[in-house]
Amino acid sequence: MKVIFAGTPEFAAVALQALHEAGFEIPLVLTQPDRPAGRGLQLQPSAVKQYAIKHGLPVAQPLSLRMDAKDPQRAAEAKEAHERLLATDYDVMVVAAYGLILPRSTLDIKPCINIHGSVLPRWRGAAPIHRAIEAGDAETGVTIMQMEEGLDTGPMLLIERTPIGPNDTTAILHDRLAAMGAQMCVKVLHKMEQGIIEAVPQPEHGVTYAAKIAKEEAVLDFTCSAREISRKIRAFNPFPGAHADVNGTTVKLWGAEVLDGGSNAEPGQVLASDAQHGIVVACGTGSLRLTELQKPGGKRLPASEFIKGFPLDGQRFR
Repeated sequence: MKVIFAGTPEFAAVALQALHEAGFEIPLVLTQPDRPAGRGLQLQPSAVKQYAIKHGLPVAQPLSLRMDAKDPQRAAEAKEAHERLLATDYDVMVVAAYGLILPRSTLDIKPCINIHGSVLPRWRGAAPIHRAIEAGDAETGVTIMQMEEGLDTGPMLLIERTPIGPNDTTAILHDRLAAMGAQMCVKVLHKMEQGIIEAVPQPEHGVTYAAKIAKEEAVLDFTCSAREISRKIRAFNPFPGAHADVNGTTVKLWGAEVLDGGSNAEPGQVLASDAQHGIVVACGTGSLRLTELQKPGGKRLPASEFIKGFPLDGQRFR
């Protein structure tokens, strides 16, 4: 089976590697254009492009696939990409975190399947891993689905589930789901080759949408419950990093434990900051023991090390 692969970040690169190592012929890889990154803002290729180049796979990086784009350059690149797809001999397109919308003109060429990091129809959209943790879901998973024009609405080919542990961050869950999705996609393509796979429509109930993460969401509100704040800290690790201000300094919070019981202190008030108790902060309901923090320009540090250079006695997170 000949597979065109479309994807951009590490989540997608794991799938591309699995397909390549499974022996599928990959005549073309689509990925987003190089983006500036790092302190020097040098153009950096995506994780998918890096893998493709390393293994000699042809790469295309159109700005858009929509030939009706208002921007003439995007429309021209989309037309060129469309013509290349038509000229390429392939059986199916696999899409994973590509970041560009596939228009009807692309979907109509050959079957397109998508690797999505949730158990659909829950958490359709851009940030399913973050939103599952933030919402306190007990489990999540990966859905392999057929693509159509709706947002993650296509019929499902395979679903697998995994529990969300109390210490799972988006980073941890991302890697687990990426590995799951990669192997599931290989399994689905083998079944497609044998003609033994069936597509099942998504349920009409239980639909939720995982909106893209905005940086403003990472500002913590300590009037919320300790459990809500803990989930946000885990959901926004590694991006965009949950944070709060302490005496005019923005401090990122990377880890926390929910403590039983509460206090009469104002939400955000530091209740303890020492080697014995760690950093304990009052919340709207309950309290949190902060376990990993980072000040501007500094490294992530365990609480015991952080307070050596950043005393918190009597301070309040706002």
